[in-house]
Amino acid sequence: MLDIKNYIRSIPDYPKKGILFRDITTLIKNERAFAATINQIVERSEKFNFTKIAAIESRGFVFASAVSYILKKPFIMLRKKNKLPADVHSIDFELEYGTATIEVHKDSINENDTVLIIDDLIATGGTAEAAAKLIEISKGKVSAFIFVINLFDLGGSDNLIKKNYKVENLIDFPGH
Repeated sequence: MLDIKNYIRSIPDYPKKGILFRDITTLIKNERAFAATINQIVERSEKFNFTKIAAIESRGFVFASAVSYILKKPFIMLRKKNKLPADVHSIDFELEYGTATIEVHKDSINENDTVLIIDDLIATGGTAEAAAKLIEISKGKVSAFIFVINLFDLGGSDNLIKKNYKVENLIDFPGH
């Protein structure tokens, strides 16, 4: 089995000093590594019951759109502020290196929807928690999270689990 961990590039001091950036571009440019990653996400998703797949802009889109296609589930984009043209729900949140806002169209998620959230990486968990809040204020339910990379020492995955969310991580790396 292909070890996708070998296809992640680490870049020190990006986007600012003290951050060790885990770069997925080296994984997605390799068709075997990308296929192995998508297959692992699909396999792990089988543990959960969900009606829709959501992903966080922008690297999460790369993985979630492929999974959505394979599983034939609707794909919902959670986007940065002012990127969606219709009425939106909006959440502000803290990042490891600043603040941000993500939004979802108000008509993307219905009351009976259960949503699998896919992203490339979890660090402190601020973005993931904001994504969950967007699903919940849309009257949907978070089925689970699947992350390609877990920066385990930053605690985001553990924080989600403590808040009773189900979490799957394909690979672990230290965040510093």
